[in-house]
Amino acid sequence: MHPITASVVLGLTAAAANAFGGAIIVQRSWERRYLRYFVALGAGFMLATAMVEMVPESLALRGKGAALLILLGYLIIHFFEHTVTPHFHFGEETHKDEFMHSHQGYSVLLGLIIHTFFDGIAIASGFLVSNQLGWMIFIAVFLHKIPEGFTVSSVMLASGRSRGAAWGASIVLGAATLAGVLTMALFRHHVGAGLPLSAGVTIYVAASDLIPEVNKEPAMKMALLVFVGAGMFFLVESLFRGI
Repeated sequence: MHPITASVVLGLTAAAANAFGGAIIVQRSWERRYLRYFVALGAGFMLATAMVEMVPESLALRGKGAALLILLGYLIIHFFEHTVTPHFHFGEETHKDEFMHSHQGYSVLLGLIIHTFFDGIAIASGFLVSNQLGWMIFIAVFLHKIPEGFTVSSVMLASGRSRGAAWGASIVLGAATLAGVLTMALFRHHVGAGLPLSAGVTIYVAASDLIPEVNKEPAMKMALLVFVGAGMFFLVESLFRGI
């Protein structure tokens, strides 16, 4: 399959996971525990993918200049998620008091849109470099997509929006992911910038967004799932190398 075709198909799959995560919260019966498991697994897998695959490939493509772009990607997400607006991974049930005004829900949505746009950049950049890297990045992104859709929908509900608007927000996140894929497809010759930027974003999401959420859980098994996620990365990587 052509790298761009694979990127678009898997970008659509990731977008669907956002919408599914949103659908969970708009239903009245849902189980938080399984979403937290995805957060912990995703944190370990994403961190391993960024450090072991994305950073070395970025340095190989662009040399020392990649380091500056990795830092820039990290700071871009910090600016939009924690300077322009706060970013939470469990909204309605944990941070309800922070979202009393409807405009706060939209400000969080904006921060997440920037994040998910770079998810799409990461997927497409990976496939432009190699099939293995593309799949590793896709799996890392996918593990985070359901909790991400859940987050934006729960925040929208907490800020007083309807269930329809809450689910619509998760669909917007999915559309932003696809937009990132298509943008990278259009500027495919700039993969040397797209990959390190998205590596910085991935490191931020794993280390600064997901790990702190895992650390809030008192149970040891949540922390251990981070190691399981990292172990899953090495298992999947070895399977790809065996093909």
